Amino acid sequence: MNTKRFGTIAAVTATAALLLTACGGTEDKAADRAAADKATQGAAPGADAAAGSSEFDFLSGTAKQNKAQPKTGDWANAPGTPQKWVQLSAARAGALDPVVVNGAGFTLYRFDNDTANPSTSTCNDACATTWPPVVVAPGGRIFIDGVKKSDVGVVKRDDGKLQVTIGGWPVYRFNKDLKPGDTNGQGVGGTWFGVTPNGEKAGGGASAPAGGGGNSSVTLSDEKNFGDPSEGLAGTGCQNVGRDNRASSLQASGTVKIWTEKDCKGTSKSVSGNIADLASIGFDNTVSSVRFG
Repeated sequence: MNTKRFGTIAAVTATAALLLTACGGTEDKAADRAAADKATQGAAPGADAAAGSSEFDFLSGTAKQNKAQPKTGDWANAPGTPQKWVQLSAARAGALDPVVVNGAGFTLYRFDNDTANPSTSTCNDACATTWPPVVVAPGGRIFIDGVKKSDVGVVKRDDGKLQVTIGGWPVYRFNKDLKPGDTNGQGVGGTWFGVTPNGEKAGGGASAPAGGGGNSSVTLSDEKNFGDPSEGLAGTGCQNVGRDNRASSLQASGTVKIWTEKDCKGTSKSVSGNIADLASIGFDNTVSSVRFG
């Protein structure tokens, strides 16, 4: 009799323990969801939820105003490398006003082939070498100077890095911008444009004029369809290419003139935008120099 009573009590106790465990699991999951929701506060609409699960400090003003250590973050000018902090400042660069620049003063761009809602980056591999994404380390700081916090977010890239977004658009550098204030990426391929503080296309989505104070540029690729290896030229006047007679495709910002001989001699042709196969205009493996302006 006593044995049966003790068996019943043990069964009831075990059942109660299971119920408590189940309830505790539900509460733990709810707590996890609440923590994730809190971490994503301040991320722009369309920001990747997984990327937003890492907390970021949004601080008003520049890195200098917030006493960030000099030559760290994106002052260090190491595009494509996750930084402990990045700076987003509304500024003027060339003919673009306003446009967002980073902590080192380099122009930031958006890509028409990406999407803002949901935020998605489609520039990977070779593309990301020419257009390094602005990436921030998990738990890093984002200094916002003339850019609204509500317009800034992050998205997880295919390589797992966290890329900064403005207005939902992933943002990038251009590796042919050689100094702060350059806008050589404006209008490249008809798909790359400086990004405004709210994520729109700087300059109304217009290409920079050729010869406009260093705003024209050309990227020459050894392979058709813009494959690597490639090289970029920018500036004014005649410039000889480093990889002579190797280009099979090109991307030009503004209008430039390509020549079959060095020092802008021989046969020439004015080009602009994307030319996926230079053989189509009779210039495959014949470009030796480029004239800007």
